[in-house]
Order: sequence, then C-alpha cells, then structure tokens
Amino acid sequence: MGYQLFTDATADVCPEMMASLPAVEFIPMEVELGDASYTYGPGGNLTAAQFYAAQRAGSFATTSQINPAVYRDAFEPFLQRGDDILYLCFSSGLSGTIQGAKLCIKELEEAYPERKLVCLDTLCASVGEGLLVREAARKQAEGLTLEELAQWVEQRRLQVCHWFTVDSFEHLRHGGRVSAVAATAGTLLQIKPLLRVDEEGRLQVAEKPRGRRRAVESQLARMEKGWMPELGKLAVVGHGDCPEEGEALRSAVLRRFPDAEVYLAGIGPIIGAHTGPGMLALVFWGSER
Repeated sequence: MGYQLFTDATADVCPEMMASLPAVEFIPMEVELGDASYTYGPGGNLTAAQFYAAQRAGSFATTSQINPAVYRDAFEPFLQRGDDILYLCFSSGLSGTIQGAKLCIKELEEAYPERKLVCLDTLCASVGEGLLVREAARKQAEGLTLEELAQWVEQRRLQVCHWFTVDSFEHLRHGGRVSAVAATAGTLLQIKPLLRVDEEGRLQVAEKPRGRRRAVESQLARMEKGWMPELGKLAVVGHGDCPEEGEALRSAVLRRFPDAEVYLAGIGPIIGAHTGPGMLALVFWGSER
C-alpha cells in the first residue's frame, strides 16, 4: 500500500523533467475554443499545437473548473486498489476548481473510510505548478510519506517564483485579466508586461517594460535578485508555442546561472487560454515571489 500523486492539466512539464520519477497522474480539463469544446490532458482531443494555431487564426478560448465526477473517475481506481491519494491542485487564486476536488474527496472519504485523500492548494500555475509537482515526485521517490510530503509542499509552495511576460494583451483582455483601456494603451506603447503569481496565488502585473528584450531582461533580473539555489537548482522556462524564444531564454539563464538545472517546457492550453501565443515564463526556487 502506497500513495498516488495527482495534479491537473494546468501543471506544465516536459517529459525530461519527470524521467525516472514515480508516475504522476494528470487530470484533464475542458477548453472552449471558438464555438467548440475540447478536453486537454490524458485522453483528450486537443493538442497544444492545434490550440495555438487556432489562437493565431483569431480564436479566443475559455476554461472551466473540473467537474467533481471527473475527479471521482480519476481517483476511484487507485482507492479501489488500496492506494491513498495526494492531489496538488491549481492555484485557488486563479480558479475555483479546488472546490470541486474537495467536494469529491468528501464523498470518497465516506465511501473509502480506510483510505487517506489529501487535496492541497499549490498556489502555483503552469510551469510553476509543474516545478512543484516534479519536486514533489522527487521527494516521494526519496521515501517521504504522504503526510511528510503534504507538509513539505505546504512549506515550499510560496518559494516557487513565477515571472512571465506575454506578447499581446488581447488574451488577457478577453479573459478579464486587464481592462480594454489598459490593453489598448499597452499595445500602442509596445508594453510587454511582466507578471507574477503572488502569495495568494493570484495574477499580478509587476512591471511594464517596453519591448520584448526589456521584458526578458526583467525576468533575468528577478532571478538574479531572488534565486535561492540552496532550496533547489531546478528552474523551468515555459513558452507559449515559441520554442526558439524559449530556448534563447533558457540559454541566457544558463549563461548567468551555470549551476542551474534548466528545463524547457511548453505551456498548454489551460494557461495559454489567458496568455496567448508567445508567452515566456521563468520559474525557480526563490525568496521573492
């Protein structure tokens, strides 16, 4: 008897990050793209390439919370075989999906009173959530119990620093993350906003650099200021269907921080629905969220 680690389709990782680690189960999520509904994640019918191609063709996307029934379908087979469950959920500051998870877990606790089910709010998103999930899987491999790993996640989640920039305001505006006035002004001034995920797991604008080069320099400056390699040398560069720019940022990180272990991961449709093509993210263990 052991425990199974779960997360959701907002946790963006690359296969290399998860190699040789205990398997993590990813729960799929729904995406409305144009006039059609899709599922992204295991068993889904939408790829990141298809999604970004549609965005570039002019489609906007929205996402929805995970239905409790989807959680039940994912969790129950593991409970039936005798495993406990630790679920690392998308930030409550950006979605209410954790409420559906808790509702499902309450019902499953009644049906399987001998099993442990723990749901934790990561207060993270995208490659930041992916970094935390990857490190949790590494700690599981080291032998931490479910309770020990849950405590570790709660202690470390606010030390995952997210710094990212978007290429266009349009998808932030469409999703209500910025006002139409701010989006218009930002576009005219060629502002490439630097955003972060704050201590409550919410999206905040941190700076308003003009031009892509300055935005990337701001990301690197934030890592220079706050990186804490004593917590972990893992860093992740995320890209919204712009792998060449992502690789350029990854190379820049390695030049400045040669001791860092830097992965390049694509940003999927769940976060991409709100940020659009061309997003660049840099996440790392640090002191300043």
